[in-house]
Amino acid sequence: MTDDSLKQHGTVQDNAGLGPDPSLLIVDDDAPFLRRLARAMESRGFTVEMAGSVAEGIARAKAAPPQYAVIDLRLGDGNGLDVIKAIREQRDDTHIIVLTGYGNIATAVTAVKLGAVDYLSKPADADDVFNALTQRPGEKADVPENPMSADRVRWEHIQRVYEACERNVSETARRLNMHRRTLQRILAKRAPK
Repeated sequence: MTDDSLKQHGTVQDNAGLGPDPSLLIVDDDAPFLRRLARAMESRGFTVEMAGSVAEGIARAKAAPPQYAVIDLRLGDGNGLDVIKAIREQRDDTHIIVLTGYGNIATAVTAVKLGAVDYLSKPADADDVFNALTQRPGEKADVPENPMSADRVRWEHIQRVYEACERNVSETARRLNMHRRTLQRILAKRAPK
């Protein structure tokens, strides 16, 4: 049997239209999540490299710039945006997805300016990640069924001001006319639904 006939009979996995370079770099400091997502992406045709820190992600990006990347925003040793910069210095056609448990509009805008093509909040399942990675230019994401709650809108505004103040808690609290400790408690929590 030829490779084409094997693919037709399902004995050789097609790389799901990923193109000639299915390389994927996943950078996340949550080791169990990293392993699960890596296995799920490998089963969808990607050739996966994993990194558990900013430093490791930058090193892997410089050694072999991937065609696809999924990068956690907040990592133990820094910010995932630094990994995006390192990838863009090496390769400008990488499809980059930012994945984080601390999703907000300000960091999404920053990530997109640096070259990310999408921004997903945790918990995101493997299908969401795959769909975001393989989305073609010009395709639009589905509109969410439920709009943001008032608590989420408030949280987004606080995050936007916090990013505008270059992550300075005291200045953010002053601009929001809020007590510094109250702001710190809000920033330490996950985004409301």
